Amino acid sequence: MTKRPKSLTRRDFLKLTGAATALAATGQFTFRSFAQGGGSFQIVSHAVHETVARTGAGGDIVAPWMAEAGVGNIEWRTAGIPQIHETLFREATLNQTNLDVGYILNTHLFPRITQLFDPLDDYLAMGGIDDLEDFFPGMRQSLTFDGQLYGIPVRHSTSGLHWNQRYFDERGISGPPQTIEEMAEIARELTFTRSDGQPVYGFVIPGSGQMHANTTDIARAWNGDFITTEYEVVCNQPPMIKALTMLRDMFAENVLPQALISIANTDLDTWMQTGRAAMCVGGMGRNRIYNDADASQFPGEIQTMALPPSEEIASEFEVAPIKTEYWSMVIPRPSQQKDLSWSFIEALSTRDAHLAMALNGNGPTRASTYDEPMFNADLPYAEAEKKALAVARVPLPAFDRSAEAADVITEAVQASILGAQTPQRAMDDLARRLEALLRA
Repeated sequence: MTKRPKSLTRRDFLKLTGAATALAATGQFTFRSFAQGGGSFQIVSHAVHETVARTGAGGDIVAPWMAEAGVGNIEWRTAGIPQIHETLFREATLNQTNLDVGYILNTHLFPRITQLFDPLDDYLAMGGIDDLEDFFPGMRQSLTFDGQLYGIPVRHSTSGLHWNQRYFDERGISGPPQTIEEMAEIARELTFTRSDGQPVYGFVIPGSGQMHANTTDIARAWNGDFITTEYEVVCNQPPMIKALTMLRDMFAENVLPQALISIANTDLDTWMQTGRAAMCVGGMGRNRIYNDADASQFPGEIQTMALPPSEEIASEFEVAPIKTEYWSMVIPRPSQQKDLSWSFIEALSTRDAHLAMALNGNGPTRASTYDEPMFNADLPYAEAEKKALAVARVPLPAFDRSAEAADVITEAVQASILGAQTPQRAMDDLARRLEALLRA
């Protein structure tokens, strides 16, 4: 990151918390010992973070750390995404806090917010986290500000292409697409009406809610962005224009459903489970939902792969550099047990800990976890997800007005796909608005 953060005032904090409301262990574990006399330890996170660290086939990796570190009690303060960040930011602005570790979503860690947390380079210099390069590069990059790392990635959701094998077989399509252009042509072939009268759409992405992120997924087939990780506005350049042109054409041909802008991310599960959609792009972890025998009409028949690149970038990228969203662990600056905070982060960042959490249902942020037979044997898309994560990056870099940026992007994208504006004009107008938001 090249931008140096401005000072964060109390007024800034109030604005930020308002904006926040707008996402038995396997192996051996080694922990540092601390004489805490059975003291307490506080964490703020989503409930899923506690679940994957303490429950499932991988076992409880927190209890052994507590015993070694002398922690008698952990107060795990769980909440929804807006409330997590409100609590984390509020506690981090105090002179002192009992909060020891916070979990933060990539969309909320932007340059000025880093002033609320300890940079981790000095902790890393002491050792304790083996092979930092094993954490996927796009995550490490977006956690680095002015050359300093502020968080350790712990959980991710990364997009891929899901496709209905039965439809492919019935329509005589030999295999999944190798390029995004081929995907568009296959989507046309997979748009039909079933014998029971049910219309099937060849391709679906949610057009409501996180439209900026969903559109970025497609643009990444050309290595496109709205705003780069270096805060350069590039939405009106050829990669994004090509992605929007493809989506506009598919919408005009009814390959994308006419109800596009009313389809939310959660609706997509039903579309795939019932067969209304033949292909979609979404988090690879949705594969289990799409194949759920109790809910899906196509159990075992929904395949998942990395999004193929365009013909233009295929020589550079084996798979498209798709979007990833992730959670990281951070240490609030006013926390009082910093060595203990770092010890907890170390404990949950080892290779063995990541394998255990993955067996408990976590999306691992270490590449080596995907090579573990205990993990990948039951994950049919493990290799595809590993390849995607090697080149994946966040859909938007975090900044003060990124939530507002997401809203104006959604407006522009919808205008383009629905034909109210040409993709080039919509993106030229959007570029000016995004530049203004970055300067604000």
